[in-house]
Amino acid sequence: QVQVVESGGGLVQTGGSLRLTCAASGRISSINIMAWYRQSAGEQRELVADLSRTGGTSYADSVKGRFTISRDIAKNMVYLQMNGLKPDDTALYYCRIWATVAGVGSSDYWGQGTQVTVSS
Repeated sequence: QVQVVESGGGLVQTGGSLRLTCAASGRISSINIMAWYRQSAGEQRELVADLSRTGGTSYADSVKGRFTISRDIAKNMVYLQMNGLKPDDTALYYCRIWATVAGVGSSDYWGQGTQVTVSS
């Protein structure tokens, strides 16, 4: 019903930048919240940033001032601009959206993740 695909991960040096992209497709009537999560080896998955339907944003304390979440509503896409990357940012980054699907209702959908590795 809904497909969520992340891209843009890679290997970068400390202090570098990456831009992650998440594209949602399918029978989407509307998207309420779009968010980025990450999970490091041996750690629980954590919320990095989210963006509400009205444009409100929130960030994990560890990324405030360095990461920026944004979206293209018309294309059902959400982005995560990551600057000043640190080794602690190394993780598998996931996109999660809360969407309303025609004839089905509202639910959340996850992508498969994109790996970000920051070398020291």
